[in-house]
Amino acid sequence: MPKFRSLAILGPTASGKSSLAIKIAKKINGEIIGLDSRQSYKFFEIGTAQPSKKQLKEINHYMIGCFDPYKSINAGENAKLTKKYINKITSKGKIPIVCGGSGLYYRALTKGIFDQSSTDHKIRDSLDKQYQNNGPYELLKKLKKIDPEYSRLIHPNNKKRLVRALEVFEITGKPLSEHFKNQSNSKDYDFYSVLINWNEKFLLNRITHRVKKMLQDGWLDEVKNLMLNFEIDKIVPLDSLGYRDIIKYHNEEINLQDLEDKIILKTKQFSKKQLKWFRSEDINFTINIDENLELNEIVNLIINKFQN
Repeated sequence: MPKFRSLAILGPTASGKSSLAIKIAKKINGEIIGLDSRQSYKFFEIGTAQPSKKQLKEINHYMIGCFDPYKSINAGENAKLTKKYINKITSKGKIPIVCGGSGLYYRALTKGIFDQSSTDHKIRDSLDKQYQNNGPYELLKKLKKIDPEYSRLIHPNNKKRLVRALEVFEITGKPLSEHFKNQSNSKDYDFYSVLINWNEKFLLNRITHRVKKMLQDGWLDEVKNLMLNFEIDKIVPLDSLGYRDIIKYHNEEINLQDLEDKIILKTKQFSKKQLKWFRSEDINFTINIDENLELNEIVNLIINKFQN
């Protein structure tokens, strides 16, 4: 299989990846593949900041709003689908642009991932019950002891990854971070990776503005519709930032101001974990941004680096 020249636009939440990717795609005849563990689900448009309907019409997108909320998909499966779309885009003579904020999905795509068949349902069920009964921090404490490296990269509310990391250790006797280190780079796909790295102060301000806008744009109603139309405990992406907090708001367990403050804080914490992960990857070009740099300047700089 030939090597494909693909572009990867990576970065934390609220870094403007989607807008950048669309502008770049228009200039280099590209199409976009979402690389996000939550934007790929239907009915989660606002809270996961999926590209708008207008943006989706401007440029072909794949892996955005395509999965049923009950469907579980892991990083390995996501990588296979992403490669399928890379082949499809390339076959049309266009350039694939992978865009997202999931460090794990990017690693699975570029380096492969350990055998996902290593599963023990008894162990997983036991860990699930511990999480449900005691919350995330007891399990996170266990993970810090056996795999401090990986524990720093995941959010306590990400039940799926927290439970999976402990399950893998109990099955294999090795921490998940060690499995990742033993992986080899994918030789079939040639990615030029760009990390969007905002000045921290500006990024945190962008996060605050974004969360407030999402709440104004109907995020509360989005979650209410999920509560009315689905079995809430079976929804896979419900651990996405903010969703369970909004359920508490609808159940009158928290007021609107406290809800907003909590989501903003969690999102800021999550963005730091995203950046920490990406800085551990092999990135071709990190672009440092503040509010003085115009969007078109950023677009042209990335295209110049990619093409030369």
